[in-house]
Amino acid sequence: MTSRRHFIGGAGSAFLGAALVGKAGQAAVPEAPVQNSPLTVPPPPPPNGRPFNPVVTLNGWSLPWRMKDGVKEFHLVAEPVVREIAPGMTTNLWGYNGQSPGPTIEVVEGDRVRIFVTNKLPEATTIHWHGQLLPNGMDGVAGLNQPAIAPGKTFVYEFVARYAGTFMYHPHTDEMAQMAMGMMGFWVTHPKDPRQHAVDRDFVFLLNAYDIEPGSYTPKVNTMLDFNLWTINSRAFPGTDPMVVRKDDRVRIRIGNLTMTNHPFHIHGHRFEVTGTDGGWIPPAARWLEVTVDVGVGQMRAIEFVADAPGDWAFHCHKSHHTMNAMGHDVPNLIGVDHRGVARKINDLVPGYMVMGDKGGSMGGMRMPLPENTLPMMDGKGPFGEIEMGGMFTTIKVREGLARGDYKDPGWYTYPKGTVAAEWNGPLDEPVRAASTPAPASAPPARVKRGSGHGGH
Repeated sequence: MTSRRHFIGGAGSAFLGAALVGKAGQAAVPEAPVQNSPLTVPPPPPPNGRPFNPVVTLNGWSLPWRMKDGVKEFHLVAEPVVREIAPGMTTNLWGYNGQSPGPTIEVVEGDRVRIFVTNKLPEATTIHWHGQLLPNGMDGVAGLNQPAIAPGKTFVYEFVARYAGTFMYHPHTDEMAQMAMGMMGFWVTHPKDPRQHAVDRDFVFLLNAYDIEPGSYTPKVNTMLDFNLWTINSRAFPGTDPMVVRKDDRVRIRIGNLTMTNHPFHIHGHRFEVTGTDGGWIPPAARWLEVTVDVGVGQMRAIEFVADAPGDWAFHCHKSHHTMNAMGHDVPNLIGVDHRGVARKINDLVPGYMVMGDKGGSMGGMRMPLPENTLPMMDGKGPFGEIEMGGMFTTIKVREGLARGDYKDPGWYTYPKGTVAAEWNGPLDEPVRAASTPAPASAPPARVKRGSGHGGH
């Protein structure tokens, strides 16, 4: 539930650099709203300031502000949080205002913005406003642009949001540990004219990854590539909410990547235009059509499409290991290996042991005991059975007749008769096969080079 605490008044002033707020100035700091629910919170219309079309943060929310002498004031609190990755698993992370990622900040091009940042972590931190063009002393790199924010202290950042676009925020102090613990958030600067770049539904989310051993609650912060939980806004499928849209809506999805690798995101049933990058909006003549967009490390991509095909469409990272949960990397490939005899002997020692992997990696229907606080590797049930996905996977639910601001999950799609792939029970002709050609007698033997490691993640 969102706690919309009342903002308290006080005098404000402009700052030349990120500055410490002293005791005398604490009365001027607005209180920090907190959000504890892991569900998507559709934003209300802007209560004051210039109008804009708000975004919807998937499994997240937007941070309220206070108008003070023409300045938009926000308050971020860096603190330990407990995040539900999916039902059945919670983890101890670091984030902002009760969640990881932190709330989305929304402003309008030309707004003067003042952000108070309170540090409730056990170590120093800062915030870097990733992609913003701002005064050097507001850039948030500890030691280079400002002193680090010590535990218990509050700093203030102030600058003008100069350009419309999509940005991110994250620490630039002990960055490896703090970002591995979930400290990041989204920032959207809307255009002055709300008609510019207008769409019917505008979604945002960040990609993040964690290495959390089954049975534990806290990520390993020294992992470079072998992560086992790939998440959308710190949620793994089946915990990710669907993106609900009306048929024929123009839909925008803004994806930010603060993981350690790239993510090729793929849409089903539609094609989209790539309309925005970290640097801003792509001119219409330079946009291109795709069904998969690669989002590199530290990058943002905005895509747009017309939702003209009703149904429940998958939207996911196309790296297959990134659509799994709690994935182990040292599991041998047992496809084609008959190990039933060994399994009988193991069963004498470990009752309930199951033969797995000899026919493939499918986990559908298996409900074996799991360690405490972990998720099935592939899970989620649909109208036709097991979906067998995890990690960076969600759905786009396109429906006719939805109200403009209706984001409630409409349930599973009702398929018109004759539109579902089904078993064929009719006669089958014998397949025509090409005649095999023998290999030349002088053909050299095939050479096989085996790879190792997981650098391709």
